[in-house]
Amino acid sequence: MEGWATFRLIFGDATNMAEVPDGSIHFVLTSPPYFNAPFDYPDLFESYDAYLGTMRRVAREIHRVLADGRVACLIGDDVLVDGERYPVVADLTRIFVDLGFRYRDRIVWVKPEGYIRISRRSGVMLQHPYPLYYYPDNVQESVLIFQKGRFDYRKVPERLREASRVDLTNYQSEKWYLNVWHVTNVLPVPGRLEDGIAAFPEALAERLIRLFSYIGDTVLDPFLGSGTTMKVCRLLGRSCVGYEIDLELLPIIQQKVGFHRGLPLDDAQFDVVIRQDARHLRTSLAQQVKQKASVVRKKN
Repeated sequence: MEGWATFRLIFGDATNMAEVPDGSIHFVLTSPPYFNAPFDYPDLFESYDAYLGTMRRVAREIHRVLADGRVACLIGDDVLVDGERYPVVADLTRIFVDLGFRYRDRIVWVKPEGYIRISRRSGVMLQHPYPLYYYPDNVQESVLIFQKGRFDYRKVPERLREASRVDLTNYQSEKWYLNVWHVTNVLPVPGRLEDGIAAFPEALAERLIRLFSYIGDTVLDPFLGSGTTMKVCRLLGRSCVGYEIDLELLPIIQQKVGFHRGLPLDDAQFDVVIRQDARHLRTSLAQQVKQKASVVRKKN
């Protein structure tokens, strides 16, 4: 995709996005951290209330920086921690609605059944085939879609509308028109760049960016992770601002987005800001995940 774009990677807490001016973002795409998920973010938050407090502060910043009429998409789902299920989808929806967003839609993203990462829940019924022992395995996540007011399509120049036209062949053949999408997740194969990171697939990001932004728009990801949103923005001719608190992810993001070779760029500007509130998390989280996995193996 031709054209000049800017990419800004800010290492720091997204509850404070002071680097982003009011109303300057055209689309938000992100996957918030899964509350203390044992194989992704064990004990990252002190409590569920603390997690919701963080999400509320980030949501408030999203509302401030998002332009009127534009959309924010959150990828995630309810989380099971130590046998307790937390209603993340319902609580995030309430947070965003209370801040003034319109609850526009919810997409159910269905993953292939053969790639369940963690759950042994359905096996309970095999051991105890009686009522009230039913615990289904989870093969889906939610894409929550919120809008800040309503969009005035008349303000978009005809040339830009046509350049950003959605391919209706894909729209029809891949059934984008349904609120249930079948997209293969990032598979947990050894040696992948995103090893130990809860990354969402590029195909999912591409759909959402094409459906909710125009070429030349600026996309924000407050929880950038391995950099999927930024990479797809570069491929699709959008600029991107990404916040990530874990400084250890810098080389992974650079490699994934294509800014790691030290070569001059003829299509983009890439800036990195490291704030004092950046942290080093990946190594310690990986060690905790390994310990929890060891405990699970011993129990079985």
